[in-house]
Amino acid sequence: MLVVVRDAWTTLVPDLKDRHGPLPPLMLALTVVTGLVDAFSYLALGHVFVANMTGNVVFAGFAIAGAAGFSLAASLVALGTFAAGALLGGRIAHRARAHRGRVLYLTLVPQTVLVAAAYAIAQISGSPYGGGVRYGLIVLLGLGMGLQNAAARALAVPDLTTTVLTLTITGIASDSHLAGGPGSKIGRRLVSAGAMFLGALAGALATLHGHPAQPLLFAGLLLATATVAAFALSRSHAGWTEPLTVS
Repeated sequence: MLVVVRDAWTTLVPDLKDRHGPLPPLMLALTVVTGLVDAFSYLALGHVFVANMTGNVVFAGFAIAGAAGFSLAASLVALGTFAAGALLGGRIAHRARAHRGRVLYLTLVPQTVLVAAAYAIAQISGSPYGGGVRYGLIVLLGLGMGLQNAAARALAVPDLTTTVLTLTITGIASDSHLAGGPGSKIGRRLVSAGAMFLGALAGALATLHGHPAQPLLFAGLLLATATVAAFALSRSHAGWTEPLTVS
């Protein structure tokens, strides 16, 4: 148990001399953002995700099969715009790859702008969101989450992908002492899953019991805070800023 608590603590308050320096808590903040925006998109935009692309592939299958409440067009738009955002994020990451802090900062800036624009549109339009407004929100958020995922992939902080939890949860079970594994990183993995859960919970509560656009406001505030932090980190010359070597 002490090991789990220690893993969780060092993820939330990392040693700045660690190979990933201050990146883990920023990745956790982005994981909360994922929960917030996916709660909004699924509950307010009609059974579509803007961050979880596995879900959209499944939803597309449901829609083709004729299941009620699922839109093939919405799933395809989300998939396409997410891919476009990831492409843009990949170009940014490759150009700034010499400094990991700069990679994060340069991808967070456009993502923050996109989420802020989505919030403004959602706030002005009012729910329910239909027609062009619905697809406009899917496009803006899909682009933003594609950028975030490209950055997370480039930064490659272990177990903190900000979106995909399937392998994280698999690791919790398959690497456990009960399974005969080393039991390492369980604390970090639990914190990552918890961050997604908290974002989804807060987003769902806000969407269902507050104003539907509130999750985007919360996400935008988190992103703005992370962007300010990333700007400061982009000027660092510490060892963690150096690109990871591939063995």
